[in-house]
Amino acid sequence: MTKKAALTLLSILLCMQTFAQYYDEGTRLKKLNEYQDSLTHLGKKIVNNENDMERKNANYQFIKTLVQALKVNNSFLFPFDSVKSISIVNSPDNRFRILSWHVTNLDGSYRFYGTVQINTGGPLKMYPLEDYSPLLKNPEDSVTDSHKWYGAQYYKILPVYGPKPYYVLLGWKGNTVKSTKKVIDVISFNNGVPQFGMPVFNGNGKTRNRVIFEYARQVSMLLRFVPEKNIIVFDHLSAPDGRSKDKPETFGPDLSYDGYQLKDGRWTYIENLDMRNISDGTNSAIDNEYVDPKKQAAKDRSLIPVKH
Repeated sequence: MTKKAALTLLSILLCMQTFAQYYDEGTRLKKLNEYQDSLTHLGKKIVNNENDMERKNANYQFIKTLVQALKVNNSFLFPFDSVKSISIVNSPDNRFRILSWHVTNLDGSYRFYGTVQINTGGPLKMYPLEDYSPLLKNPEDSVTDSHKWYGAQYYKILPVYGPKPYYVLLGWKGNTVKSTKKVIDVISFNNGVPQFGMPVFNGNGKTRNRVIFEYARQVSMLLRFVPEKNIIVFDHLSAPDGRSKDKPETFGPDLSYDGYQLKDGRWTYIENLDMRNISDGTNSAIDNEYVDPKKQAAKDRSLIPVKH
């Protein structure tokens, strides 16, 4: 074979390889978009359907479909941003992402679902999360694995680097017909396996593995990270009167703010933060980093044509 013929053959082979790569990528994206359409449809049923059994059946199908979607090679790069019923948050270093959502129970309480997907650059590696909340007697003191997860729907991941790096999670945790919860949790990896909770929150004479806030369902609570100050800021919650001091389902923001500031890898509680020193946009009582699927459901319903 002449040198010219060899170069021609090499060019043809390279073109065929490039075409195959484009074809494979197109097929991969087509599959993922089809799964995304199914998940969007099922997610609306989970949020909108008034029948308890129908919501749970839709969630069962949602889980099966999501697993199939994540099994598609390199699915970590696909955002699933059309699926509004689920929160998907990537760690800033792109090491992993957490997919989390909830199903409303018949009594107005919530059950949470989720998975931690590891960025492998190829085949799927994930850790399904099992909501163990009702059985955790002292959740602020507990360190758990993915099988005993203190369920929540996360909207922020904050990396903390050091000898033992970890990530802080900010999450919404619907509770009952009377109260809502928010949580500051921690995820770390022990030999690659996720673990939740870590004794890094110091304050009020106690060290906590996670921090839990409970307040009246009809009010909103700020819980946000302010990067320029290395502070997690939150509304100070208080009872409306002396008789309700032991009833967190009556608590609400009192227009003052507290926080946890990062110092040497740990978070120190600070009272009465001066919000004038915090950048614009963080002093609202509504945490607009979290999109409530209930509000999304109302928007979805408003788009349905009215039959006369």
